[in-house]
Amino acid sequence: MDSINELLAKAVRRHLPGATGIADLRRLSGGASQETWSFDACFDDRRTPLILRRDPKRLRRGRTTALSIEIEGKTLKAAARAGVPVPAILGMLDDADDLGDALIMQRLEGETIARKLLRDDEYAQARRVMAGQCGETLAKIHATDVSDVPELVVSPALTELARYHDTYRRHNHPHPVFDLAFRWLREHAPETPARPTLVHGDFRNGNLMFGPEGLRAVLDWELCHLGDPMEDLGWLCTCSWRFGNHAMPVGGFGQYDDLFAGYERASGRAVDPERVRFWVILGSLKWGVMCCGMADTFESGNDRTIERAMVGRRASENEIDLLRHLLAI
Repeated sequence: MDSINELLAKAVRRHLPGATGIADLRRLSGGASQETWSFDACFDDRRTPLILRRDPKRLRRGRTTALSIEIEGKTLKAAARAGVPVPAILGMLDDADDLGDALIMQRLEGETIARKLLRDDEYAQARRVMAGQCGETLAKIHATDVSDVPELVVSPALTELARYHDTYRRHNHPHPVFDLAFRWLREHAPETPARPTLVHGDFRNGNLMFGPEGLRAVLDWELCHLGDPMEDLGWLCTCSWRFGNHAMPVGGFGQYDDLFAGYERASGRAVDPERVRFWVILGSLKWGVMCCGMADTFESGNDRTIERAMVGRRASENEIDLLRHLLAI
């Protein structure tokens, strides 16, 4: 069987006119759902920095919580047409490439690590504008025409809540605070929007690339769907993505007013703070359930990496966050 290096070199020559091969192939850290590889495409007179995203065994085909590579690529192209800063898609691979579901995209330069973005002097100026830029970018995402991506499912508040409640029950890790939060959220769920919009689904630190001037790109679109646009604003403001900097509720770098102003300026629509608060609370609950899933994966022996164990034990942090939210109501 050919190695991934050999298969990718063949695919690059097939999909990128003039390419002679590849160099510096390396797998990047992260990407629990799929593989992400960095490499250069070689041409006679230059190299082009690229990314390979692939699901080698098509493990996610048919799932409702993560898109196939093909649908993710189509959504990225639609977002780019709407002016959202995203990496350009240069090639959608197929069965002839023998790399599973995969795409080749532009490799951008920038920083995604929250610790550096929130603390380093290099990003001091960026921190002054990040919240407003995120609001403007979310407005563009929510205005994206996805009529040519019919595979996207509608997932409003109650659907999202039911999905995570089913997952929580399967984990069989009782958390009374989670039970309380599920009940409160069911009682206060907002109505389904008359016109569901494209929702990124994971718009937060780690999936946003910044430079010293501010936001450069929105990454990792595998959880996007149609739903309530306030979901994205709430997820960005969830306590876990503040990384301890709770004085700055928007991703640990900004204030609600700046986020909302950026969104309203770009969209022409008013933000509903109460609706955002609902999604902030659901965000803490969702991440708590995800942490339980990480613990299950570690305990089962399917993945004994230290990352799984460390994330798994953080479910308790979300219990504290949820109690703070619910007591403040």
